[in-house]
Amino acid sequence: MLYAIFGVNTENSLDRRLSARPAHLARVQQLKDEGRLVIAGPHPAIDSTDPGPAGYSGSLIVAEFPDLETATQWAESDPYKTAGVYSAVTVKPFIQVLP
Repeated sequence: MLYAIFGVNTENSLDRRLSARPAHLARVQQLKDEGRLVIAGPHPAIDSTDPGPAGYSGSLIVAEFPDLETATQWAESDPYKTAGVYSAVTVKPFIQVLP
């Protein structure tokens, strides 16, 4: 089943985010390589594709996992979570209708 993972950034976490980004992207790339990733990306803190020092307010990942518990465990061990970039992570079942 698909699960939507919403990460909410802590304030002033851009430096931590940039530091943890390579490890975070490696985990997301693994989902892609396994054919389990639907979409992933950040939420800019401002209305811009390049928010610069404003940074990001969080992230969204939609990917396939065997169950909610596995998806939640994966999200909780994300480098952004362990580095203190995310103040909260929410994982919800997701049904893709389109495309």
